[in-house]
Amino acid sequence: MTDSRPAALITGASRGLGAAIALALAPTHHVVACARTVGALEELDDRIRAAGGEATLAPMDITVDAAMQQLCRSIFERWGRLALWVHTAVHAAPMSPAAHVAEKELTKSLSVNVEAAARLIRYTAPLLGAEGRAVFLADPQGGRPFHAAYGATKAAQIAMAESWREETRKTGPQVAILEPRPMPTATRARFHPGEDRGLLTPPEAEAARLLPAILG
Repeated sequence: MTDSRPAALITGASRGLGAAIALALAPTHHVVACARTVGALEELDDRIRAAGGEATLAPMDITVDAAMQQLCRSIFERWGRLALWVHTAVHAAPMSPAAHVAEKELTKSLSVNVEAAARLIRYTAPLLGAEGRAVFLADPQGGRPFHAAYGATKAAQIAMAESWREETRKTGPQVAILEPRPMPTATRARFHPGEDRGLLTPPEAEAARLLPAILG
């Protein structure tokens, strides 16, 4: 039986807040879960199905242009449109003084955090149309010591989202930029080793808190 629920694309859906948001959306949307890690996507699919939802797994690298074209074309062919896109994929480069940022880490940070986001904005905009909604997650680390590669590229991503939001405020799609609370994710562990993770907000709880703003 074909799932008649509107399609929600989650990029970076395999773990952390992306997976939690996918689970939170499953009761109302058909989740298109995109990430590189096949095993984690399959685990997410099992959890969505156990809760009565439906998912389509897209084990793809968002930095591969042809893959993202294929993904968006498949969404159009199946649903004709996209109701929601939530972008949670990110590359967190290792902490480093600005004068010692490794070239490969800067290149990867630009590829994932900036170039892939720009490409996805371009490809999802026609699918979202006037009624759809795109959601970005801010993480203001720009200017912090030892966060040069991540902070700069994440800030660039959000700057693009802010421009898109202002450009489409009257015409759609609607663009939301949300700032999650600190969570015990792999990304945060890289920047805050040794902190008491028990004091942080679980991704599932944060997804539930953000859900009204995600849906608009």
